[in-house]
Amino acid sequence: MDPDRGLENAEAPAAVEGLTCFSYNQDCTSLAVGTQAGYKLFSLGSVEQLDTVHESGETPEVYIIERLFSSSLVVVVSHTKPRQMNVYHFKKGTEICNYSYSSNILSIRLNRQRLIVCLEESIFVHNIKDMKLLMTLLEVPHNPAGLCALSINHSNSYLAYPASSTTGEIMLYDANYLKTVCTILAHDSPLAAITFNSTGSRLASASEKGTVIRVFSTPEGEKLYEFRRGMKRYVNISSLVFSMDSQFLCASSNTETVHIFKLEHVVDSRSDQAPTWSGYMGKMFMAATNYLPAQVSDMMNQDRAFATVRLNFSGLKNVCTLATIQKLPRLLVASSDGHLYIYNLDPQDGGECVLIKKHSLCGVEKLEVNPESDQRSPLPQSYAATVARPSLLPSSSSMPGYSEDGGTLRGEVIPEHEFAAGPVCLDDENEFPPISLCRENQNSKGDPS
Repeated sequence: MDPDRGLENAEAPAAVEGLTCFSYNQDCTSLAVGTQAGYKLFSLGSVEQLDTVHESGETPEVYIIERLFSSSLVVVVSHTKPRQMNVYHFKKGTEICNYSYSSNILSIRLNRQRLIVCLEESIFVHNIKDMKLLMTLLEVPHNPAGLCALSINHSNSYLAYPASSTTGEIMLYDANYLKTVCTILAHDSPLAAITFNSTGSRLASASEKGTVIRVFSTPEGEKLYEFRRGMKRYVNISSLVFSMDSQFLCASSNTETVHIFKLEHVVDSRSDQAPTWSGYMGKMFMAATNYLPAQVSDMMNQDRAFATVRLNFSGLKNVCTLATIQKLPRLLVASSDGHLYIYNLDPQDGGECVLIKKHSLCGVEKLEVNPESDQRSPLPQSYAATVARPSLLPSSSSMPGYSEDGGTLRGEVIPEHEFAAGPVCLDDENEFPPISLCRENQNSKGDPS
């Protein structure tokens, strides 16, 4: 039986009006939801309770909302001004800065070093320290979906985006040193999804066909894994994400099946095995693949899903992530039906994931400051603390530095803690980027393009 077939007799949920977009923060501890009225931020520290960290109604018709880790910095784009990016300090209720662009903003990515703004035919690289524009990539192939990915590991800040509008080539760009790294020939068909793992050492991709998912090493661009999502029909991959420990890769689509793949290193010990009939037949089978057509041989060598989830809907927009909540691995699915679904994932045996909680994304009570909630879910950190905090990812203790005007690569190395002690500070929390400086730049420059 095809696992992608719908539940014919099930009553499928419908999309909830007013919900416009979903995004998880970089370490999967927070969920941001855009609405017609504004946006909401939820804490993901507990399975049983979904707490609202912040809710804003100042910017209507939000279609992009991104939060920097667990800090007070959020980036918002609204349908009322689709060419303008607004950066807010939601804890203070103030605007840090805003920038306007030559066409509609399609996506935004950020880490502790860079903020990326993707338009249909150009990409802008900002220094997140002061929001100054460092580079404009103009020779970008037609990219109507605004497809791009940024490594959350700021020690490399790799940026990936389509290198072609007709094939599945990926351009790998170093957003720290502002230079092209390589081009990866990932698929024959145009790209539909790309994502980095938490360290920026792996890059996963899927094409518009949605049947095969490949994983490459970065920055080398060598293919490491190949997974088959399905064979009987093409699908639209809507979400592709690694677990924080890079052991699993999750893919969701417009169907009701979510696939989770396990990234294992298979040791070839066949040369040390005693000669057996099954071993002999295995060798003959592998040798036979060398004489089959390439497409057939590739299909036989592809790995299938380690675990799956059967959603009770299909055709609805959804965004998935793999997170560790209360010390156990979970699969989270935020859906346009207005709910967040939480599933248990068995890291040893896989199989069918079990739904353990369903939260409504509408009308959730706001998080209150009390000892119990403090232990369950930490309060938002300041922006400066988040940017200056040493990375939990394996990386060097320093990162490439830029001049204070944010425009010239000096080649020296700036320790991480110096970012939080810049020459111009924001209000009374020693935060940056400075409100006055960003607003002056925006007023004097206008359109950064």
